[in-house]
Amino acid sequence: MPLYKKLPETVGEVDVIIAGGGTAGCVVAARLADADPELSILVIEGGSDNQMPTIEYPACFLSHLAPDSKTNNFYLTKKAPGVADRMLLVATGGVLGGGSSTNMMTYSRPQRSDWDSWDTPGWSAENIVPYLTKHETYYGKDDKGLHGRSGPIDVSDGPYISRRIRDEFAAAAEMMGWSNVDDLSDFDSINAVWRAKRYITPEGKRQDAATCYLHPRLQDGKHPNLHVLVESQVERILVDENKRAVGVEFRPNPMFHKDEPSRTAPVRGVKARRLVVASAGAINTPSILERSGLGDTKVLESAGIPVVANLPGVGIGYEDHQLLGYPYLNNLSLTDTLDGLVFGRMGTHEDLIKSGHKMMGWNGKEMQSKIRPSDAEVAALGPEFQKAWDREYKDYPDKPLALLDVNGGFPSDPRLASGDPCLAVTAFTVYPFSRGHIHITGPKLDDPVDFETGFFADPGQIDIKKHIWLYKKQREAIRRMPAYRGEMAKFHPPFASDSGAALVELGPDDAPIPRDAPAIQYTPEDDAVLEKWLRENVGTTWHSLGTCKMLPLEKGGVVDPKLGVYGVQGLKIADMSIAPRNVSANTCDTALAIGEKAADLFIEELGLASV
Repeated sequence: MPLYKKLPETVGEVDVIIAGGGTAGCVVAARLADADPELSILVIEGGSDNQMPTIEYPACFLSHLAPDSKTNNFYLTKKAPGVADRMLLVATGGVLGGGSSTNMMTYSRPQRSDWDSWDTPGWSAENIVPYLTKHETYYGKDDKGLHGRSGPIDVSDGPYISRRIRDEFAAAAEMMGWSNVDDLSDFDSINAVWRAKRYITPEGKRQDAATCYLHPRLQDGKHPNLHVLVESQVERILVDENKRAVGVEFRPNPMFHKDEPSRTAPVRGVKARRLVVASAGAINTPSILERSGLGDTKVLESAGIPVVANLPGVGIGYEDHQLLGYPYLNNLSLTDTLDGLVFGRMGTHEDLIKSGHKMMGWNGKEMQSKIRPSDAEVAALGPEFQKAWDREYKDYPDKPLALLDVNGGFPSDPRLASGDPCLAVTAFTVYPFSRGHIHITGPKLDDPVDFETGFFADPGQIDIKKHIWLYKKQREAIRRMPAYRGEMAKFHPPFASDSGAALVELGPDDAPIPRDAPAIQYTPEDDAVLEKWLRENVGTTWHSLGTCKMLPLEKGGVVDPKLGVYGVQGLKIADMSIAPRNVSANTCDTALAIGEKAADLFIEELGLASV
């Protein structure tokens, strides 16, 4: 079936509605369609179709973070003292395929203890491995037999790498005491680095959920009852007097329907005979639920929404990995970074695509590491940190404190860059102690949300201490690469010029920092400068999760282990909002696994043939 920008009047009732065409939603739709081609399915996505060159070609990924992007949605938080009274901008996928269509294509799996920490029947690491392998075709060593070889999504090096960045950082990591491993996604490796795999085909095309799951089934002529509506926003889920979800109401998205009176036009309803699945992500799914009367009574009453079911857990417990990007001066060549391509020094993207240039199939992310501090480093971070460490990490030796990516390219808004080749680290901490929330403030889609990330707001101030440690570790690693020529001062803390931590700028004739050089010594004054800078610059990793947790109702849960929403029949959730605890990984792989697991649960509940 074709994609619709306007739903035909003949499609007024289907068996299953999936509200949101993001990563997990695409997986669920495809697997249900395979299980029974006679089952009528409607996916409703607020963004556009994802078939466009800027999504297909990995090197274009930064375009999705531009302020005028139509492929991501951007949400502004309230000012918060923990981040120097700033408002943070959080991006989510706003196109078919969701974040998998706009992210940086980093292949990254959680650790074994992450899945086990969910403490939910059917969701342990042992339970989830089949779903992790089901979605991938993995190009790489797999000594433990933990990867898939015939799934819809390719995981590979892609057609292009910077061998210099890989080799130099691998050697620097050894000096840091971090081992080089063939597979950092084996559930157990820690204090280790690897040559990163990507959601990119060996030929250089992005591998996203819409391209790999939905589009093949829309085009093969074997799934006549699979309908996909784009550029339309779900306003609410319809729940009948028996507390059963029976459909949704939606409207055209004004961003794409500017010639139509979209904001004032009446919403349109479509019925679901068997199931409604909310799959709009950790930011949008709780808003849809609350506009439907499902949420905390106080929030609903304040927003003028009649209460259908009191679910205090909706919208609370928001989590995100807390990110900093650190660019470095270097002597890399133009072909070791994406900057020459991004800034047009190698020709236009159109010409490079026509010529089949391999760099168009590159995301610039070369190395990834999962690291944790030594016992001595933990103790040096203070008694409050030690208590938190003993409680959350000590007995789980596979749990990292942070992840580092080493990139060939400027790690942020290109408008801030010089255009010269950039060597950079993107560093984020995992398992945040901070919590935020997101709630509606009114009954309409255009009403603002009450949104706080909670960054650096945890009572023990453990999260800021993580980043103090992390800044020092990543700087030590990068300065041991021969390519290192110093820090880009604008993007690092302004340490005093007479401090041992002062920023460096090496001249062209200066020798590299020896790999066995002593570590930089930071004074309490340096730490104060660093903490202030971190609060002024921390941002999102776009890894939002946990706003409709899979927990018991009395513990703030919203869904049960089979993803059913408490208090409502026929309503499920399948996206990152269900995560009861955080994961030490970029979240795309987790979202894909949730989609695969959810599909099997729904297939069983609907009595469909197993696939």
